Amino acid sequence: MLEEIVIEDLGVIRTARVPLAAGLTVITGETGAGKTMVLTGLGLLMGGKADPGTVRPGAARAVVEGRWDLARHPEAARRVDDAGGTVDDDDTVVVLRTVTGNRSRAHLGGRGVPQGVLAEIADDLVTVHGQSDQLRLRTPAKQRAALDRFAGADHASLLAEHRAAWSERAGLQAEIDDLTSRAAERAREAELLRLGLVEVERIDPQPGEDAELATLVARLGNAEQLRQAAQLAHDAVAGEDMDTEGSAVHAVERARRSLESVAGDDPSLGDQAKRLAEAGYLLGDIATELSGYVADLQADPAALETAHHRLAELGSLTRSYGSTVDEVLRWASDAGLRLLDLDDGGERIEAMRERVAELDDQVAGLAAQVTAGRQAAAGRLAAAVTAELGGLAMSGARLEIEVAVAEPGPSGADQVTFLLVPHPGAPARPLGKGASGGELSRVMLAVEVALATATDDAADSVLPTFVFDEVDAGVGGRAAVEVGRRLASLARSTQVVVVTHLAQVAAFADTHLVVTKSAAAEDVTVTGVRTVSDGERVRELARMLSGQDDSETARRHAVELLESSVVGR
Repeated sequence: MLEEIVIEDLGVIRTARVPLAAGLTVITGETGAGKTMVLTGLGLLMGGKADPGTVRPGAARAVVEGRWDLARHPEAARRVDDAGGTVDDDDTVVVLRTVTGNRSRAHLGGRGVPQGVLAEIADDLVTVHGQSDQLRLRTPAKQRAALDRFAGADHASLLAEHRAAWSERAGLQAEIDDLTSRAAERAREAELLRLGLVEVERIDPQPGEDAELATLVARLGNAEQLRQAAQLAHDAVAGEDMDTEGSAVHAVERARRSLESVAGDDPSLGDQAKRLAEAGYLLGDIATELSGYVADLQADPAALETAHHRLAELGSLTRSYGSTVDEVLRWASDAGLRLLDLDDGGERIEAMRERVAELDDQVAGLAAQVTAGRQAAAGRLAAAVTAELGGLAMSGARLEIEVAVAEPGPSGADQVTFLLVPHPGAPARPLGKGASGGELSRVMLAVEVALATATDDAADSVLPTFVFDEVDAGVGGRAAVEVGRRLASLARSTQVVVVTHLAQVAAFADTHLVVTKSAAAEDVTVTGVRTVSDGERVRELARMLSGQDDSETARRHAVELLESSVVGR
C-alpha cells in the first residue's frame, strides 16, 4: 500500500503532501489545478521516465518522495534488500526521485538505484489505468494468470500438480539428453577407469607399502655405514664384554656401588643408587640390541634390487593415481564406484524413459483438465465483466476470453486472450485496442472488480494499488454512480486511487483529497493538496456538481449523494 507522496517543485506544485489510506481515495480539483502532477509524481516513483520540463519554473530541481508499506509484499521487500536498500522495522520503504534540468536520480530505502529497479518493484505494487498507461493484464501470460486466479482454489491445486509433473518430466528429459549426448565421453571414461583398475589389481599395492619400502632401501643401501655407527655406539655403551673400563655400563655400575656403600648414612643416596641401577639395566638392553643389530645387518644386494624394483612398480601408480599408495587405493575405490555408475547408464536411461512416458500421459491428462477449467472460468469471467460493463455506460460492449491451443509448458497448453467487443457488430479485438482512454479505464475497472470480488480466495489475494485516471470520462448521471459504486467495491479488496471530476464518483471515497491552485506573489500559479471532510467535502462536491460551492441546491444534492453512497456500498 502507498501511504503518502510528498512533492516539491513539480509542475505547478511548489510543495504538497498527499496522504493515501486504505480503501478508496479520490483526488479532485478544478481544471488546471495540478491533479495530473500528482499522477506524474506517482509515475516517477514507479520508475517512469523523468521530463526536465516538469521542474517548476525557477526551481533547481523537483523532488518526489513516497512511502510504501510492504507488509503484504514479501517479494518486493526481498527486491529492496537485493538492491541494497533498507526496509524499515515497520515494513515500510521510502522511494525518492529527484529531477533536474539534465538528469534524474532514484533512491530506494536510502540507496541510490537505477530507475529500472523502481519499475521492477512497482510492477507488483501498483497499476495505473489511464489513456497513456499500459494495462496490468497487458500480456497473454498475465491474462492467463488472472483467469487461473479467478478459476478458484481447486483449479489452482490442479495447476500446481501439472507444474510439478511438468518439472519432473523436464528434469528427467534433460538428464536423458545429457547421458545420451555424452555416451562416447562416458565410454572413454569407463575404459580409462578399467585400465587403471587392472593396473592397480596387477601390482596389488598394500597400505603403507611405499613408506616401508623406502625405509628398507635406505637401510640396505647404507648397510656398512649403519653397521659402523651401531658398533661404535655399542662399544661406547658396553665395550667389548660389558666390563670394559671406560664404557658407559662400567661407569654407571661404579657409581651405583659407590652410592650403595654409604646409603645407610643417607637414604636419599640409596634412592639415587636405585635409579643408577635402572639406568644400568637400560644401557645393558641397548647394548644387547645394538649387538644384535650389528650381527644381523648384512649387505644384501639381491634384497636391495628387489625393493628398488617394487618401488618402481608402485611409482608407476603414484605418478598416475595419487602421490602415495594410500591415495592410489582411495582412487581405486572411488573409480570402482564410478565405473558401476557409468556401466549402469544404459539401464538408468531406459528406466528414466519409462518414467518420462508415464509423466507424458500424466501431464497430458492434467493439461486437459486445466484447459477445461480455464474454459469454464473464461465463460464465467467474461459474463461477469460484461455485466459490469452494462452499468458503466458501455451497454452492448462485452468481454470475450479466448482459450486457444498453445505450445505445452509448465502452465498448461493454453494461450489466454482477453478480447473486447466495444459495441454490437464490432469485431473482437485484444484488450487495450479499439477503445478510448475512458472506455478502457472502465473496461479495466470491470475486469478488476470481477477478479477481486468473484474468486473463492479473493480475501487472501494480495492485489496491487490501483490508480484510475479518466475512468469517468464520457459518463454522467446514473452511470457515474455505478462507476463510483464499483470503485468502492474494488477498494474493499485493495487500495484504490482515482482522479475524477464527477461528484457521483467522489461521493464514494473513504478519503477525499482536493488539489487547489492559487497565484503566488511572483504571479506564478502554485498548487496544494488537502484532505477534506464534513462541510468542506460537501462544498467540494457542490462545486463539482454546479461549479459553485455556495449554491444551496448543489449542497443539498451533495449531501444526498453522500448519504446514498453509504447506502449503496
